[in-house]
Amino acid sequence: MNLRFVVQEHWASHHHFDFRLEMDNVLKSWAVPKGVPEKTGVKHLAIAVEDHALDYIDFEGEIPKGSYGAGRVKIFDKGEYELTEKSEHSLIFELNGEVLKGKYKLIKFKEPNQYLLFMIK
Repeated sequence: MNLRFVVQEHWASHHHFDFRLEMDNVLKSWAVPKGVPEKTGVKHLAIAVEDHALDYIDFEGEIPKGSYGAGRVKIFDKGEYELTEKSEHSLIFELNGEVLKGKYKLIKFKEPNQYLLFMIK
């Protein structure tokens, strides 16, 4: 079953990318300071953040000052993904977006919310 994903570029207190996977009727979300890797051999830190509502998948615009995540948000990429493996500490999935295409792994490496995100092929 193909599900949706989005990568939103976010100019908040620190510039980063929000990586979101549609899963369990929410958008599971990670802040990725350096963005989703676009080639194999590159590993980026991904910090799990609160789940977002599914309708947030199309959001672009300005989050007002004083609000959580205040700053500008722009969609970097979006598309569908296929989840091929899920365990307590990792996910393997294939992204099929406009920019990001390939098989990725997200693996927890530090408690409570730090992951590594990397392309595996």
